[in-house]
Amino acid sequence: MLDRIRALPGARILVAVAGAPGSGKSTLAESLVARLDDAVLVPMDGFHLDDRVLDARGLRRRKGAVETFDAEGFASLVTRLAVPGAEVVFPLFDRSREIAVAGSGVVDSGHRIVVIEGNYLLLDAAPWNRLRYDLTVWLDVPEAELERRLTERWQGYGKDADQIAAHLRNDLANARFVTSRSRPADLSVA
Repeated sequence: MLDRIRALPGARILVAVAGAPGSGKSTLAESLVARLDDAVLVPMDGFHLDDRVLDARGLRRRKGAVETFDAEGFASLVTRLAVPGAEVVFPLFDRSREIAVAGSGVVDSGHRIVVIEGNYLLLDAAPWNRLRYDLTVWLDVPEAELERRLTERWQGYGKDADQIAAHLRNDLANARFVTSRSRPADLSVA
């Protein structure tokens, strides 16, 4: 995978790492960036809608579902990221506080490779399906393994059994949705 990314032509390369919640997107994306000299990581999670917006829309229980993201804002970011040599500032999500922090990530002019990770990058619906990447990667993980990983994630954040069960219902529903509604990737990793 590293050789394939390095061989991609162009002054700015966008690599999309997509998959269900708990599939290992962040882990793979971080590993790629650590092994590529001129790469930077841009997680989609900075485009989570704020809890106040979700509360007003009755969507807080569904946080993480496709409708709980600023999809058009993310699409604009991807368009900006494709411009060679451009500095692009973007939000990052702080999971410990459950909040997106504006202006906390930077793609600088020297970053040739931008590794973008998120659940919905390959979703076959607007605006996701109009985004263009130079290479797409899908992480294909069985649901039982997703459930195990997600349980560990929420336990690590100090959630009790009822909170974990609620998170799992939501996360696994999102996993089924994104798995069934995403376009094929250039590479699939099992």
